[in-house]
Amino acid sequence: MSPFALAPAFDAVSTAIGDLQLCHVRLMEDHRFAWLTLVPRVADVREMEDLSPADRAVLMEEIIAAGGAVRAIGQALGRPVEKLNVGQMGNTTPQLHIHVTGRRSDDVAWPLAPWGSGAPQRYGADEQALALAAARQALGI
Repeated sequence: MSPFALAPAFDAVSTAIGDLQLCHVRLMEDHRFAWLTLVPRVADVREMEDLSPADRAVLMEEIIAAGGAVRAIGQALGRPVEKLNVGQMGNTTPQLHIHVTGRRSDDVAWPLAPWGSGAPQRYGADEQALALAAARQALGI
């Protein structure tokens, strides 16, 4: 088994926030949505079933924590989250990762999924700093 390495595709679309017990946490670079991605720091995993039962339990708790962080991002940016979406697709980047996305009934993709809903709009420096600080505070990292 090889050591854990983050798939290079994540660098182009997200910014590192920090690490929880199991997952590396990233802010998705699309300010239209409060959106985090969790990447378990376990080598060679593509599916949740590839994790040990203990790691799956930790992952679930970290998904819940990420939901709180997504809500904190929405609040910090003046766009409170109305609904949390959680998903694990991995069709484009097969490394196991979980999206935790804050949704609003007035967002550009509602009620559909945010991916594929037009070109992502990167954060400005000030807005990104607010989002990162809110996420880090909520996650305690």
